[in-house]
Amino acid sequence: MLKEKLKDYNIILASKSPRRQQFLKDLEIDFAIQLKEVEEIYPQELKRTEITDFLADLKSKAFTDLSEQDILITSDTIVWLENKALGKPKDAHEAFKMLRSLSAKKHEVITSISIKSKNFHKIIHDITTVSFKEISDEEINYYIKNHKPFDKAGGYGIQEWIGYIAITSIEGSYFNVVGLPVHKLYKELMNL
Repeated sequence: MLKEKLKDYNIILASKSPRRQQFLKDLEIDFAIQLKEVEEIYPQELKRTEITDFLADLKSKAFTDLSEQDILITSDTIVWLENKALGKPKDAHEAFKMLRSLSAKKHEVITSISIKSKNFHKIIHDITTVSFKEISDEEINYYIKNHKPFDKAGGYGIQEWIGYIAITSIEGSYFNVVGLPVHKLYKELMNL
């Protein structure tokens, strides 16, 4: 359905995330992956969706040569806990600190998507609230050692072992926590 709607466009996904790539495949969208290095730095006064909106937009600005047929999709996800953004951990020590801070608490997972063409630009976002049980140091260390979650905001993947054993509830889109609010992207692309 969406494939037919987009047949005259070149869909470009600017993401290394295998999960985001799989979502577009599952939506049956023909797309190309194009990556441009962007230093993901944002003004410190930004909060919550302002951060992810800014970063998704920043990633789209690296593409200055879009044609009339191109539709560029960029995205960014953070975990928001106690008035602080958690991005991707740099190493095992940082992943441990993040997971320790999430233990026995609720947090928000916020993802923004920039959809851009030569004549159109829209940024959308979604927020999902996730609750963690208390997780032990042993569980955290096991997860980090076996799953190496260094490419995931907040240092965890809901679809991995830690999600199975630690997440007690979610309010909102599961797919948003994985890294893309697919239902919102679908709606925007259908409305193009």
